[in-house]
Amino acid sequence: MAETPKTLTVELGERSYPIVIGEGLLANAAEYLRLAGVPDKSPLLIVTDDNAGPLYLAKLTEALTAGGYRALSAVVPHGEPSKSLDVYNDLITRAIEEGLDRSSAILALGGGVIGDLAGFVAGTYMRGIRFVQVPTTILAHDSSVGGKVAVNHPLAKNMIGVFHQPELVLYDVETLKSLPPREVRAGLAEMVKHGLIWDKAFAEWCRANAGRLLALDSEALAYGLEQGCAIKARIVSRDERENDLRAILNLGHTLGHAIEAVAGYGRFLHGEAISIGMAAAALIGEERGAAGLHAETVSMLEALELPVTLPADIGTEALMDAMQRDKKFREGRMIFIVPLAVGRVEIASDVDADTVRSVIERLKRSGEPS
Repeated sequence: MAETPKTLTVELGERSYPIVIGEGLLANAAEYLRLAGVPDKSPLLIVTDDNAGPLYLAKLTEALTAGGYRALSAVVPHGEPSKSLDVYNDLITRAIEEGLDRSSAILALGGGVIGDLAGFVAGTYMRGIRFVQVPTTILAHDSSVGGKVAVNHPLAKNMIGVFHQPELVLYDVETLKSLPPREVRAGLAEMVKHGLIWDKAFAEWCRANAGRLLALDSEALAYGLEQGCAIKARIVSRDERENDLRAILNLGHTLGHAIEAVAGYGRFLHGEAISIGMAAAALIGEERGAAGLHAETVSMLEALELPVTLPADIGTEALMDAMQRDKKFREGRMIFIVPLAVGRVEIASDVDADTVRSVIERLKRSGEPS
């Protein structure tokens, strides 16, 4: 028998919304949408990709139709290249053609790419309509919470976007059982990240339970997702628009986004690039006095079979240039989230370029055969 779903709340006053985590939730999607206040008189548009769509689109559509909703769908190619203005334009066109109105909702069925893309469509169509996240990857336990939605520019990741909070995050953990191992590992990078920034005990739990998580053990997975979502919900509730505290969720992202852009979207999965970025951040933390931090961080990442070094063919100066085009580059300075210890970080705008170059070169050297 499936356990009772867990419900967390992102506390944002009148715009608060639930995160529901459990097994078999897709079959009851109409009930959850209705509880979240999504009307059934206007059409819904489910946006998914050619990975998640064949597995779960029919099930979600049937559940919504049985519950009195009119559910339409659009399937885009999987992967980071779909987070583009061209695909965005195609989806806006589809929404107009199908007659979506101000009472309609966009549903994101898939991973982080689909959540970002569909959320950006919802946030800009008619100046913003309702939005529901239906994540099907581990990685999306991070990206589906908090309302940051965007598409990429060829020169920089997530450069074109808005803040647009969902009405509901409906997280059916049964969908995770179909993930390929590489996607599982990449998703776990964001899970352990929440421990690294906020909760040492949770980071250590991720390391101790790495085998169970990698094997998609239901009990371990449900606990890890609940804890990760709870940490992010607390942070977003205190700083919705990343004026200060919420920036700590970007641990590893300054370099990670640069790696994705320079290597070409697709060579590294997002979680893989962020893992390398977190290893880099730990080295910067050691430069600032946190002795032993890099080894401890790397042990946690490697337990989850994540990369912690850089290939030599990725140019250092190209990475530096990409970081200066990132959203976290302000007033001529790169903003880094720097660990002080496992579970505690600071927002640093005084990390000089020479230190960053040195760390990049160390990551390359550590990846060379001995």
